[in-house]
Amino acid sequence: MKLPLYQLDAFTDRLFAGNPAAVVPLESWIPDELMQQIACENNLAETAFYVATETGFHIRWFTPTTEVDLCGHATLAAAYVIFIIKEYPESEISFDSRSGLLTVSRTDSWFTLNFPADTLHIAVAPPALHESMSALEPFDVFKGKSDYLVVVENETQIREMTPDILVLSTIPTRGVIVTAPGDEVDFVSRFFAPQSGIDEDPVTGSAHTTLIPFWAERLNKTSMTARQLSPRGGFLRCELAGDRTLISGQVRLYLTGEIETE
Repeated sequence: MKLPLYQLDAFTDRLFAGNPAAVVPLESWIPDELMQQIACENNLAETAFYVATETGFHIRWFTPTTEVDLCGHATLAAAYVIFIIKEYPESEISFDSRSGLLTVSRTDSWFTLNFPADTLHIAVAPPALHESMSALEPFDVFKGKSDYLVVVENETQIREMTPDILVLSTIPTRGVIVTAPGDEVDFVSRFFAPQSGIDEDPVTGSAHTTLIPFWAERLNKTSMTARQLSPRGGFLRCELAGDRTLISGQVRLYLTGEIETE
């Protein structure tokens, strides 16, 4: 069996930046084990698989080690494939997923994810979190649905931090977001998820479902700009719309190929 494969850089307007994702369009679902093997072989933070339905598309996301409930950059990449490569004629794509109904709209070269907003509460950090990020102390800690959110004072701390990934991997959570006010944007962040097979994710759309409501309340504004300060880096336009987050980014196509599964 042969399957089409696309690799794209999401949340960037140039190649070799942003977050690379693989996208595999399917005519019908293949076994979960095979999708996981393909994601492992791709060795990217995420591989998205999608199937057309009567009302839109059904999408699933796999890291090299596990299936996840939500992924922003791979959804953005899948939308590029559908809109641009497959020449989808509508202005909005609907995705059914493990996180409910998600939509992606297109305006010129920008694609906008419409994702559910996360709900946060003040949290007591597990000892491993303090140990792995001791150089950042003091910091505030919050907990969303899937991730811890660590809030520090300034952008320089975010750029220069080197957390202990081995210790961080022992925390029972999907991952850890670290954030601060930005110097030239509203806020900056980095995201670490060794528990999901990703030591540091270059640009994390799903983490912004947590970051957007947090910074909207703290900055008293609903429209914001953001950068994720991984070595590859990424730029996002963000908006809080009630209980939804609108996360906009650009995408560049890197590779078109074919998978041989036999």
